[in-house]
Amino acid sequence: MEVSENHAGYGDNGADRREPVGIDELLERIRAGYERLSPPQAAAAAAEGALLVDIRYAALREKDGLVPGALVVERNELEWRLDPRGSHRAPEAVSHDLRIVVICNEGYASSLAVASLRQLGLRQVTDLIGGFQAWRAAGLPVVIPPHAP
Repeated sequence: MEVSENHAGYGDNGADRREPVGIDELLERIRAGYERLSPPQAAAAAAEGALLVDIRYAALREKDGLVPGALVVERNELEWRLDPRGSHRAPEAVSHDLRIVVICNEGYASSLAVASLRQLGLRQVTDLIGGFQAWRAAGLPVVIPPHAP
């Protein structure tokens, strides 16, 4: 039985090979397949209609705040919520051509999420270099949610 070299669907960037790799090498391979955005570039993309998607877990959002206008989707639900063909998709997930910028806390988990979303055929998905922490450090808007007593 022959095994396809592109079994994981990450494309030609080498992230789909079966030999063991460390996480740093995996991230490098995945990121070679798309252009990541700086915080100002992500803000500009949002102003032009891109969907910002915050995949940080609730405790971080409550502690650090939210990116205004970002769709909040827990990482473990991301593929179901952004698949335009899925029965559990978010109303914003209207097309495989939707421009999406994934935001995690520091820009690592978001790159892995991009690889997964690209496997679903989302062609214009990228992530934020440095994640939410870089967004905040760049002085971009953050909404601090009220804390429960």
